[in-house]
Amino acid sequence: MPFPERSGGVSPEARRARAAVSAVFLTNGALFANLVPRYPEIKASLELSDATYGTALAANPLGALLAGFLAPLLIGRFRSARVATLGIVVLALAILSISLAPALAVLVVVLALAGATDAVVDVAQNAHGLRVQRLYRRSIVNAFHGLWSIGAVVGGLMGSVAAGLAVPLPLHIGCSAAIFATVAIVALRSMLPGPEDAERVSPTPDPNASAAPPPRRFHAARAIVVALALMGLIGICGSFVEDVGASWAALYLGRDLGADGATAGLGFVALNVAMTLGRLTGDRFVDRFGQAVVARAGGLLIFAGMGLAVAVPSVPLTILGLAASGLGASTLIPAAMHAGDELDGPPPGVGLTVINIAMRAGFLVSPALVGLVAEATSLRVGLGLAAAGGLLTVACARVLGGRRPRAHL
Repeated sequence: MPFPERSGGVSPEARRARAAVSAVFLTNGALFANLVPRYPEIKASLELSDATYGTALAANPLGALLAGFLAPLLIGRFRSARVATLGIVVLALAILSISLAPALAVLVVVLALAGATDAVVDVAQNAHGLRVQRLYRRSIVNAFHGLWSIGAVVGGLMGSVAAGLAVPLPLHIGCSAAIFATVAIVALRSMLPGPEDAERVSPTPDPNASAAPPPRRFHAARAIVVALALMGLIGICGSFVEDVGASWAALYLGRDLGADGATAGLGFVALNVAMTLGRLTGDRFVDRFGQAVVARAGGLLIFAGMGLAVAVPSVPLTILGLAASGLGASTLIPAAMHAGDELDGPPPGVGLTVINIAMRAGFLVSPALVGLVAEATSLRVGLGLAAAGGLLTVACARVLGGRRPRAHL
């Protein structure tokens, strides 16, 4: 989607709001990541089997899918700033409850609550980040997602250190929850005031243009549905690549290619480091070439990277291919969210919510889909689905719009 040209510098208010949104994204990434390294302790304390443990964890994305539609209602009632920051506080309490769960039933409930809250926070923080982006008149949303990735790394390291030092789980999660909830509350003071569409620029009507009849309501609605479907597919392709790195890269490198434990973990690391770097630098490419061109290039990188990983069964080339795929996928979810938010027709937050639900559906379905294909054929073939997703991204990228006009700096 094109950006309006700038007519001056960025205001101090916008800069403060950008810093606040950055803090919320980083905090959101760090909160749940603190808990992940300590999942084995929760599994052991509740004496869960592998199957029961895996089923319980599925409550998190399931809760996100079921509650994601609440985001536009909450944003419309309370504004994205409050929903994002106060939602972080609720998320922190939900994650603390996970660490305190005394039984399987309680664990499932609080995991679902955490997933539902995270879905709402995700939509709200992106909605507010896109408000700030309109004030900047250039792309900054990829940097927000890059900070989320950095937060996830920071949270994961905090959790790993706490586990290594045998810090009691409730004490560790309670401290991290208090820290990040405080950061979110402080950030609220610097968020943008006013309605959600306050920064949108209405097109200037051309007095010489002849009046065209409005499109039929059915055709307009169908165009919106088609556009959101294509944007959702782009978000799913991005989430599919992320899940391949998290769920299957270490298994493929270790079991199928014979890498040792330390080397097998490098596939996940390479993909996520490349994805973080791509998000931190992606805004420059979006400003220069436009969302659609960057998404097509990303889709080709995913196809080439995952194609290399599955076509040539080599540990170094597979790690290289995973890194290329992470770089290619880095801007897809931010691009789909931006395009969905800018779509004419739906109320504020609805487009973002649809993309968010599609993305989370991708995270929920992709492990089972790859597993089924792997069981029927091989894991190499299952991972090849991610390469096909790269080509699907190329085919759908046109919905993201053309090259934007260069801003006058």
